Amino acid sequence: MKTREEALTYGLSFPDTYQDAPFHDTNWQLVRYKENKKAFLWTYERDGYINLNVKVEPDKAFFWRDIYDSVLPGYHQNKEHWNTIILDGSIPEDDIKVMIAESYDLISDSPSKRIYEAVKKIPKGCVATYAQVAEAAGDRKMARAVGNALHKNPDPYTIPCHRVVNAKGELAGEYAFGGAWKQEKLLQSEGVEVKEGKVNLEQYKWSYE
Repeated sequence: MKTREEALTYGLSFPDTYQDAPFHDTNWQLVRYKENKKAFLWTYERDGYINLNVKVEPDKAFFWRDIYDSVLPGYHQNKEHWNTIILDGSIPEDDIKVMIAESYDLISDSPSKRIYEAVKKIPKGCVATYAQVAEAAGDRKMARAVGNALHKNPDPYTIPCHRVVNAKGELAGEYAFGGAWKQEKLLQSEGVEVKEGKVNLEQYKWSYE
């Protein structure tokens, strides 16, 4: 990978991305993530080469810099969280793609996204508590955020929020997609027994470890 076009094309191959030129200087072409409008790939020409700025975890930043002389601390950005990749032909294309992909993953990550991904893992015939989903999403303390995210579930057909109950196994009286009766009906259709608005957690609780 040596050209700006190759880098931009690869950046735009990720879901929900778009190209942007926010500055008066057209030398700077960015690829952003639509949901939060954050840029994960910056492209610009400098000293005769196309450069890429990508976000990186601090420990990974030094890993890539140690391997390649053409990976430097981020130009005009936070040196701890960004790297600059010089497209001088010295870095294998696969590794450039890995660095761009890692930047996309970091920029596109959000609590809601992690919550939805955790809920998708709850199998039919099981339920999970809000705290359990929060823990599976990376932070047990955001149990309240789980409830907020599920209330705004953008795709209940693929994000089965009806499988989430409170710490006592009780269904949500204000279940966002039809009320407690709807949640009960969906759970029963998947083989989960509901008695008086409550599920036996000892029998049906999801074991994700």
